[in-house]
Amino acid sequence: MSFPHTREYAQQLDREDVLAGYRKEFYLPKGSIYLDGNSLGLMSVRAEKSLLTVLESWREYGIDGWTVGKYPWFHLAERLGEMSAPLVGASPDEVIVTGSTTINLHQLTATFYRPQGKRTKIVADELAFPSDIYALKSQLRLHGLDPEDHLIRVKSRDGLTLDEEDLIAAMTDEVALVVLPSVLYRSGQLLDMERLTAAARERGIPIGFDLCHSIGAIPHQLSAWGVDFAFWCNYKYLNSGPGGVAGLYVNRMHFGREPGLAGWFSSNKEVQFDMSHQLTPADYAGAYQIGTPHILSLAPLIGSLEMFAEAGIESLREKSLRLTRYLMEMIGHHLTGMGFTIGNPVEDDRRGGHVCLIHEEAVRICKALKENGVVPDFRAPDIIRLAPVAFYTSFEEVWKAVQILKQIMEEKQYERYEKKRGVVA
Repeated sequence: MSFPHTREYAQQLDREDVLAGYRKEFYLPKGSIYLDGNSLGLMSVRAEKSLLTVLESWREYGIDGWTVGKYPWFHLAERLGEMSAPLVGASPDEVIVTGSTTINLHQLTATFYRPQGKRTKIVADELAFPSDIYALKSQLRLHGLDPEDHLIRVKSRDGLTLDEEDLIAAMTDEVALVVLPSVLYRSGQLLDMERLTAAARERGIPIGFDLCHSIGAIPHQLSAWGVDFAFWCNYKYLNSGPGGVAGLYVNRMHFGREPGLAGWFSSNKEVQFDMSHQLTPADYAGAYQIGTPHILSLAPLIGSLEMFAEAGIESLREKSLRLTRYLMEMIGHHLTGMGFTIGNPVEDDRRGGHVCLIHEEAVRICKALKENGVVPDFRAPDIIRLAPVAFYTSFEEVWKAVQILKQIMEEKQYERYEKKRGVVA
């Protein structure tokens, strides 16, 4: 689809946007266009308010805050799991907000990876986020297995995307577990999770997904698809704050099995304070908690998820697709002949929430963008990630960002900067 390329048309799209009102709910950085919500979402007024409310309950009630106040702490992880469930297409008891992305992957791998006989291998991919690979290698070593022999990292044909045929071909009778991303963190490719899950189930292999770059940006139907487990962070599109508590999903077909890594909050809450040395696991996803919930890091998610319940993930996905489609159209029109390539799939059903822009000077261009008031994200060696977020990015901001990028390239402003990324890219 082709769009008019004027500022006036961008302003018209903003006037027609039914979600535009949510923009005022966020603290937008003054004087800048924020396109890095796929790394860290912005703070909302409601997230701030729910955090302050929980702080107030600590001040007012002390230890009694576990059971009294507006948001009693003892059941807060479950309450947030229930609020998160519609975003992943799950029943409320299949989701819990707990841990971190990598801790949750360790927990789920320790639970679902059961090497036996010749079924000892784990299928992942060579484009996976490094932390996932670190965790899977660690789990293999704990079983006395060499990751070089037992971790299959499916190759990419182009260095940017994965082919589902290749992933399915790797699901042999030697595989005991499959762990894949829903959306690739660099290119933004959206995998066909339903198809991959069906293929794994046909072969009797448990399968789980890393939803870090999809939750809050696209709808999921994990339970309907038969996914065994999933895990994610909440600080990107879900705007829970830096280092915010993560989440996980376990299909109810697995309820009743003991978690691989048990701990204090794995317990059935009715008997948790019996202090027995014999664990009675919770009969829902809460069994996969380990330690005491980080209450102050849970708190901002309350306010954030209230907005998701109001807006609806389908509406957010529709706007996200329009924003990224508009961004790609603007890039194609204004930046032709400047050395840019779009690295993400352009089809709506294969694209996540960000645009992957490739350029050999990406690291220096990102520095120039920030100097000019546009906040992008760099991924080595040559990727600029641009994430217009449905809740708070306007079409006019997208238009402006492309004009700024065009000026940077025409004036070669990027040449002022060292070709070296910062410590945090």
